Amino acid sequence: MFDEIRKSISNLNPAEVRDQAERPVRIGLAAQTPQAYSHMAEYFMPAGLSPAKRAEVQQVIQRIDPASGRGSGSYDLEIYDEMLPRPHGSFPFYANHPAYTVGEVLKQRPELALSLARHVHPFRRPYIGQTITKVARENALFSLATALPDIIPSFISLPWAVGEFATDTAFLTMNQIRMAFLIAAASDRPVGYAEQKTEVASLIAGAFGWRALARELVGKIPFGGGLIPKAGIAYAGTYVVGLSLERVHRIGYGYTRRERSAIYDDAFARGKQVASGLLQGMKRMKAPAKLR
Repeated sequence: MFDEIRKSISNLNPAEVRDQAERPVRIGLAAQTPQAYSHMAEYFMPAGLSPAKRAEVQQVIQRIDPASGRGSGSYDLEIYDEMLPRPHGSFPFYANHPAYTVGEVLKQRPELALSLARHVHPFRRPYIGQTITKVARENALFSLATALPDIIPSFISLPWAVGEFATDTAFLTMNQIRMAFLIAAASDRPVGYAEQKTEVASLIAGAFGWRALARELVGKIPFGGGLIPKAGIAYAGTYVVGLSLERVHRIGYGYTRRERSAIYDDAFARGKQVASGLLQGMKRMKAPAKLR
């Protein structure tokens, strides 16, 4: 299995993640009054930033004069106070619900998401949360797909071709390592195999445990009944790993064993729901057209 994991992670290039995270980004803020602008700026540059980080963010965030429109159109991202008319492609800033603005930007401008998360603090945890959920869902989907290979060509759309992986364990481990790179990059931490050698080693070591558990479930529950628990394990294991990495990067230490157990139980229940929905979708895709 080590050979399979080694081959699978050869698909990963942490330099690509670093380049995406370090992409320069410029944000223009437009507000009707100095007070409104200060409120916007304080949200995107919260108190508690180090002087060096604040200076860095001040290079990213600049003001657009709404009266003259000076500077508008020259930014990667433009955010306007909700009371102002906005040019096409810009986003409203809702003073009472700024997190909505962050969510809309991440959804509509995914090419900027990792760079924004690295440079501008309010984007960080939402981006990481979305990344964890996305990778956990991919891993649940892959766990189902490897057990139902005849539906893969018509249903699966993942970052890498399914046929390149000898086992789902190799893919899931590789995908978790990719997630670790993305979380580190979004957290403004060093990215790479050498830089994250402890995390990578832990993920590879952890692959053996949940693989054995998943196989046991599939083997003991007849008629394919173990597929849902197996996919739920893939989801939950990935989700717990992601949350643990985010916490370590954010505050310097991870969860206790009791906390991890509680998070895993919740994620396992959610993962089985996700897997059940995915499996139903697979069955509909597999069914003959006349039966749909």
